[in-house]
Amino acid sequence: MLSDAIDHLRCPNCAGPLTLDDRRARCPRGHSFDVAKHGYLTLRAGGAGPGTGDSAEMVAARHRFLAAGHYSPISDAIRTAAPAGPDPVLDLGAGTGHYLAQLLAAQPDRVGIAVDLSGYALRRAARAHPRIAAIGADAWQPLPVRPGHIGLVLNVFAPRNAAEIARVLTADGLLLVVTPAADHLGELVARLGLVGVDAAKPDRLAATLADFVPVGTETVRFGLRLDHDEVAAVVGMGPSARHLPADTLAERIATLPAATDTTAAVTVAGYRPRR
Repeated sequence: MLSDAIDHLRCPNCAGPLTLDDRRARCPRGHSFDVAKHGYLTLRAGGAGPGTGDSAEMVAARHRFLAAGHYSPISDAIRTAAPAGPDPVLDLGAGTGHYLAQLLAAQPDRVGIAVDLSGYALRRAARAHPRIAAIGADAWQPLPVRPGHIGLVLNVFAPRNAAEIARVLTADGLLLVVTPAADHLGELVARLGLVGVDAAKPDRLAATLADFVPVGTETVRFGLRLDHDEVAAVVGMGPSARHLPADTLAERIATLPAATDTTAAVTVAGYRPRR
């Protein structure tokens, strides 16, 4: 799949175009980048920071939970909100590539580019769908994507760099942002002492995307009934996994009923850059 996406990518060092030769991408100035044995291509400048993204445990938890279909209503809402078109889809902070794969299944003429910082996530994304090119890059840095090449940017529970998103979108391109609502998994947050959704999050999102025009918002809310393993997975794939020791979390989950009801609540919002 990298061969179909390479014309939309650029060198992270000099912003030059890239060509793919066997298992290496090169630019005219001689910068080269090896394709990992797991099928993804890391395009980070030489001075990139030390961040590594989600851990193997967090990625495995996300894969288990999403593959079981618990968040299917979110995938459905993304597919409904995403217009069809010939230009590539860029998933920023793509994780395992789950949402991008679901969208590509519904839009068979598109190429997907999954960008994430975690090598563990990229291994999953590279094989999540035949039309996904998995790219290792930092969403906070200049993206290794050529200007005006992306028809749709997905941003699901992930960081967003507004200036870079605007740069890579086509003239009529769309940004779809999925963020947790205030009551997302509220029952689990209260019973397990998890990290909740910051009340100021909507205001911060609006400020970040001040140069974008909102073009529609939908709140998706649905119930979940989860056993202990499923609770561990949904907590383990989110921010609380970084803040709670694993043994503490396991002890708290053990006090829950065999099946726990909770509410998933997210906002799916569309934006277009001001041109």
